[in-house]
Amino acid sequence: MTALPPASRARRAVRASLPVALCAGLTAMLTACGGEEDPDAGTNGLGKLSASEIETKAQGAADTAKAVRLSGTLVSKGGTYKLDMRLKATGALGSVSSRTSTFELLRVGDALFLKADADFWTHAESESDEKGPDESDTQAADKLDDKYVKVPQDDPSYKQLRGFTEMNVLLDGLLELHGEVVKGDRDKIGGIRTIKVSGGKAGEGGTLDVSLEGTPYPLQFARGGGGGVVALSDWNQDFPLAEPAKDETLDYGRQLPRTSD
Repeated sequence: MTALPPASRARRAVRASLPVALCAGLTAMLTACGGEEDPDAGTNGLGKLSASEIETKAQGAADTAKAVRLSGTLVSKGGTYKLDMRLKATGALGSVSSRTSTFELLRVGDALFLKADADFWTHAESESDEKGPDESDTQAADKLDDKYVKVPQDDPSYKQLRGFTEMNVLLDGLLELHGEVVKGDRDKIGGIRTIKVSGGKAGEGGTLDVSLEGTPYPLQFARGGGGGVVALSDWNQDFPLAEPAKDETLDYGRQLPRTSD
């Protein structure tokens, strides 16, 4: 028969094993059985910086990027626009939607092209003619359906439309926080951990989500006062740009319509 250890020895063995068991069971929440897990463990360390330092890091990362994709909604005095644009210094491509229309934009250098369906061009004709489009206008719109139209640089719409294709212009407007900058909560955007920084009281100057993984790229911007939310992705992922072929392009033959809500 195996002799049992004295009771005092058994109690000491149980007490000695308790801390080990507790630590093993709480590893996910506690470290060394005494403190909270470091929220910056495995990150780029951005969360330990001040709000202004985080903002500067995000702007610096964006300034050196060669390409980006913007998708979301922007609200301005001219209306509400849904964007899905891929941008780089030499041009851009993507789509823009307002309350009344949807169109595609392609810019290669200074050459800017617009493509839309027949409904877009029919609506444009009805706005330019108080009597509404006649049969010839409808036929013209049908010909323009899904064709690229080159926007003349002296057309009043050129500057407005080109603004949707300028990487630096859009980023400068989206990444600028107004008011006192404060650091907010951690979050996740597209599965990537982020840290929030906001401008002004209650984020009225905008709120930026900055990546805590790898390069501190800004991943989302929420404009204050319900001005829209835009996701920023595909940082530094290049994409091809080329002017459309001649058989894909038609001349509108008159002043292009201005986009409006």
